[in-house]
Amino acid sequence: MKQTNRLLIDKLHQTHTLSRDEWIHLITNRTTEDASYLFALSREVRHHHYGHSVYIRGLIEFTNYCKNDCYYCGIQKSNRNVYRYRLTEEEILSCCREGYSLGFRTFVLQGGEDGWFTDDRMVHLISQIKDLWPDCAVTLSIGEKAHHSYQAFFDAGADRYLLRHETFDAGHYARLHPACLSSSSRQACLWDLKAIGYQVGTGFMVGSPFQSAENLADDMLFIKKLNPHMVGIGPFIPHRDTVFAREPAGTLELTLFMLGLLRLMLPKVLLPATTALGTIQENGRELGILAGANVVMPNLSPKTHRKDYSLYDNKLSDGEEAAEGKEKLEKRMEAVGYHILTHRGDSLNIS
Repeated sequence: MKQTNRLLIDKLHQTHTLSRDEWIHLITNRTTEDASYLFALSREVRHHHYGHSVYIRGLIEFTNYCKNDCYYCGIQKSNRNVYRYRLTEEEILSCCREGYSLGFRTFVLQGGEDGWFTDDRMVHLISQIKDLWPDCAVTLSIGEKAHHSYQAFFDAGADRYLLRHETFDAGHYARLHPACLSSSSRQACLWDLKAIGYQVGTGFMVGSPFQSAENLADDMLFIKKLNPHMVGIGPFIPHRDTVFAREPAGTLELTLFMLGLLRLMLPKVLLPATTALGTIQENGRELGILAGANVVMPNLSPKTHRKDYSLYDNKLSDGEEAAEGKEKLEKRMEAVGYHILTHRGDSLNIS
């Protein structure tokens, strides 16, 4: 069995692809020895393309209003225990100003699907950021939109768009979302974004309720087909105000294993060591880097609202997770042999 797994990892390393059955077998039968072998290869690949640099992005969580009721999400529309906020344009620009002075050259505007932020408001905001800091990249993470909206944001200067597909399987997707949302609609948005010309990011939760090895295999096949510029994955962490409050969290072990597999499948992709990794284990972010990740996203949001953007319980928002903790983050990366790079950090995975 171990030999078969080693051969599958070697095949992925050499060909960047596996069949569905091979994905299922490798994920189901993984061992700690397999993981060690995988991480050695994934680091080698990552070093070949990106060296020992870690790109940083300044995360601005600018609204926690959302029209959706995704069952796993702490800021779902029906949660009455959330203190709702939305930043003004000047507050968002102030976050960018502070971030620029700290060395950030990518700003990630992330929020719920908040109808107050119309296309016109978003276009004006994006244009302002690009006018003030033309050497910076603007990444959006604001959910499902119409093609013409994505086009308008791109024309205004948005460079990248993050939209996790969450899970490829339609049946599994339906168990995590209300009936008004569908996996096919989510995936169609990703193809729209690619066609327009964005650097596109997708991803999935690891260990979400009802998830199987077959689901993960389908996720990997979809990502291979999409060939995105970025892939963000993290362990599912329950939120106390959702129907999944008592469900077990996804594991660090499987998340790291999937990160290593992603690095071998898409050697030039940008892979974040996500906040959720650092939440589930104190050194989770560093372990993510050692598994093949090469991006971290400290929080530039106003301190008064960081706790309010609570997608899951105990989400990190201070210390090294905060933009002002960049020096501490640099030391932690240096301790495992890497260094923070002040740079736009564009993906090399040009498709």
